[in-house]
Amino acid sequence: MTVNLTRIYTKLGDDGETHLGDMSRVPKTHPRIEAYGEIDELNSQIGVLLCQDTLPEAFVPWLQRIQNDLFDLGADLSVPEPEVPAERPRLRVDPAQTTWLEARCDEVNDTLEPLRSFVLPGGTAAAAQLHVCRTICRRAERRALLVDGANPEVVRYLNRLSDLLFILARGANHRTGTAEPLWTPGASR
Repeated sequence: MTVNLTRIYTKLGDDGETHLGDMSRVPKTHPRIEAYGEIDELNSQIGVLLCQDTLPEAFVPWLQRIQNDLFDLGADLSVPEPEVPAERPRLRVDPAQTTWLEARCDEVNDTLEPLRSFVLPGGTAAAAQLHVCRTICRRAERRALLVDGANPEVVRYLNRLSDLLFILARGANHRTGTAEPLWTPGASR
């Protein structure tokens, strides 16, 4: 797949509509646009995360791979399933991408103590940013559920990714020896 962007502004969206990947036009408030917009926001926040000094180095290539996968998710969502099979196959998220996330979840989770309470966002700057990414991922998942005819693997990927982001937040604190902030029910009563 070749991407060639010669000009960033086109003025084609000035009327509140945009093109999907199949060149159909929809309002910018369409569920598909909302879903891949949330994924774009998540990707940007992962970019911020990658700038954190407290991010364990082992997580960097994983997050870079995830950033690329998130573009795959956006591409998948941007093209509705055609009523007639297309001449050339479109990029669709593959179950292997979700399985890879599961393996990373297991790998990091095996190094952590079992949870005894809910975790509060915080600890290191990287852990806090991972929690921000997790919450955006959950929102993207909810938006993807509103897309009629979407590839179900997109939702599975986002669900597993939010799990991984939570586990990585715990791992970021653990690997730096930072105490994990835990919820104490009713602590301020």
